[in-house]
Amino acid sequence: MAYHSFLLEPISCHAWNKDRTQIALCPNNHDVHIYKKDGTKWTKIHELKEHNGQVTGIDWAPDSNRIVTCGADRNAYVWTLKEGAWKPTLVILRINRAARCVKWSPKENKFAVGSGSRLISICYFEQENDWWVCKHIKKPIRSTILSLDWHPNNVLLAAGSCDFKCRVFSAYIKEVEEKPGPTPWGSKMPFGEVLFESGGTGAADQSSGGGGGWVHSVCFSHSGNRLAWASHDSTVSVAEGGKTGTVSSLSSETLPLLCVIFITENSLVAAGHDCYPMLFVYDGAKGSLTFGGKLDVPKQAAQKGISARERFQNLDRRASETQSTDKDLATLHKNSISQISVLEGGRNQCSKFCTTGMDGGMGIWDVKTLESAMKNLKIV
Repeated sequence: MAYHSFLLEPISCHAWNKDRTQIALCPNNHDVHIYKKDGTKWTKIHELKEHNGQVTGIDWAPDSNRIVTCGADRNAYVWTLKEGAWKPTLVILRINRAARCVKWSPKENKFAVGSGSRLISICYFEQENDWWVCKHIKKPIRSTILSLDWHPNNVLLAAGSCDFKCRVFSAYIKEVEEKPGPTPWGSKMPFGEVLFESGGTGAADQSSGGGGGWVHSVCFSHSGNRLAWASHDSTVSVAEGGKTGTVSSLSSETLPLLCVIFITENSLVAAGHDCYPMLFVYDGAKGSLTFGGKLDVPKQAAQKGISARERFQNLDRRASETQSTDKDLATLHKNSISQISVLEGGRNQCSKFCTTGMDGGMGIWDVKTLESAMKNLKIV
């Protein structure tokens, strides 16, 4: 496993360019830093300075090479590389609370921004007026949107929010795309239509409702037929399109999870305040979710010969900045992991994935190496 420490500050969000030679990240402030890989080192080559509030989301479109950012200043900017410099274009989101997350659609002709205004802004470019405009998805959202992910068909959008719900909406914009065909999630897709909602009623509620905490992260599988989300109550859930109300959930005995991503159609990696990624395996035939193992398990030697009291003292000490040392944690990351992204192979057969976190570092994880290093670990 490779680890690179970029900053002393936490990395609040990141995004990769198409060929994975550059990474854009926010050092927990108003700016975005872009680093380029130079052999084994990373060199800062650009700083994007336009936001006057903390940057909360970054996404880098692979084909058009445009970056979109959003922030606590209630704005979004689309950045275009011209003559060696990144030029920003302001996008009016029409929100009165902080923007929280942003995602390009697969065809890169629109992007979605989630916010504290209890709505999602779907933004697209209007050629006639040469500007970005947006439409709002409002109902039935009742709290801040924390996470977004697009379905491969470029129309459906998954959203996780602080009202404990994961939902799938239609984000069909007739001005920029053809009428979508049917999917396992539904066939009628007018803008703003709710095609799935976790918990609340019916079978979904009987199967634990898919968690009972803020939904920090959502992710469609490569096929788009499955949707996973991670909740603040340390629950990972998977729903399948076409199986109305069927939600498989698993509560892990961990601290809250902040991110989840598919690395194959059946396997997911989640991480959060426990500072290491974890594998979860979904069995579609049984509709069950199981814990596959801890990746980057702390060294057993570090745990030997200490009492329960000493262990709790170590945990307490870890929370104090003045007493904290790297010796307290045997994991690669020394603080919470806030984001996971696929680095190589895609969500159908990921060979490498990347994690960034509150320790200001980036971890690169090789799936095959993890399989061979961890006893009884099998990623399917």
